[in-house]
Amino acid sequence: MTITIDIANEQDVVPLDEQRIRDAVLGILDDESIGEATVSVAVVDNPTISRLQGEYLGDDSPTDVLSFVLERGESSLEGEVIVSGETAASAAPQYGWPAEDELLLYVIHGTLHLTGYEDTTAESREEMRRREQAHLARFRLTGRYDD
Repeated sequence: MTITIDIANEQDVVPLDEQRIRDAVLGILDDESIGEATVSVAVVDNPTISRLQGEYLGDDSPTDVLSFVLERGESSLEGEVIVSGETAASAAPQYGWPAEDELLLYVIHGTLHLTGYEDTTAESREEMRRREQAHLARFRLTGRYDD
C-alpha cells in the first residue's frame, strides 16, 4: 500500500500550503478506500490551465480545475489534478474566504472527480457538493456556492 502525492507550484499568486493539499488528497483517498495511488497536483496560472483545457476539452477559456484519471483499479488510482491559482484568487472574494481556501476546494473537487464523482446532473452535483463539504469540514471550512 503506497500513496504518492506530488505537488508542483507553477504560479505565484496564491501562497501554497503543500501539507494541507496533501492532507486533503489523502483524506479523500482514505474515504474512498484507495490504498495504492499516485496523484499529481499542479497549481498553475490561467494561461497554462486555459491551454490545457483547450488541448484536452476543446475550450481554451480559463477554468478552476481539471482532473485526469490515468489509471483506475478497484483500490488503486493514478491521476492528475490541475488547479488555477489565479482563478482561486479572483473568485475567493465573492465567496468571502481566502484564495488558499478556494484553492483547497478546487483540489478537493478535482480529487473527487478522480475517485469517480461527477457533477454533470443535478443529482450528481448535489452528491459532489456533499462530499466537498465533508472534506472541507476537516479543515473547519464550509464551501460557498453560487447555486
